[in-house]
Amino acid sequence: MNTLPSANVLESKKQLVVDLTEKLKSATSGVLVDYKGISVADDTALRKEFREAGVEYAVVKNTMLKFAAQNAGLEGLESYLEGTTALAFSTSDAVAPAKVAVKYADKIKKGFDIKAGFMDGQVLNAAKMTEVGKLPSKEQLIGQLLSVLTGNIRGMAVALNAIAEQKESA
Repeated sequence: MNTLPSANVLESKKQLVVDLTEKLKSATSGVLVDYKGISVADDTALRKEFREAGVEYAVVKNTMLKFAAQNAGLEGLESYLEGTTALAFSTSDAVAPAKVAVKYADKIKKGFDIKAGFMDGQVLNAAKMTEVGKLPSKEQLIGQLLSVLTGNIRGMAVALNAIAEQKESA
């Protein structure tokens, strides 16, 4: 009995690795999670939130991801590829995958854990990905910057107005 996989199966796996490699190369960031204890309802909500954030999320085979990570130059990622693994990545927002994953890891507590991740070609451990996930969003940072900038302008306008009123009364 021949136990070797058929040529079609091998070709399909090779194509999967090629596709996954391209996705990893084009991603600005990604996060690996262990999803073994997540309920169907939580999984559905998680997938919806990832989609809304522009993040692609999929369960992946560790072996396929190992080859793709090596091909994409993400050295060290393979040491995190044990047990159940799902990959969430974004090609546009570097913080979004970690932000959604951290939110759900905090919410679910058991059975959904961040394993590791990557940003700009660098592999990051779970603690670093959690830090990234807790950063303010781009919109929040822009809002904070605008608040600081308008605060200075507002202060200057109030001071100029006070000087003008003082000169008028004198």
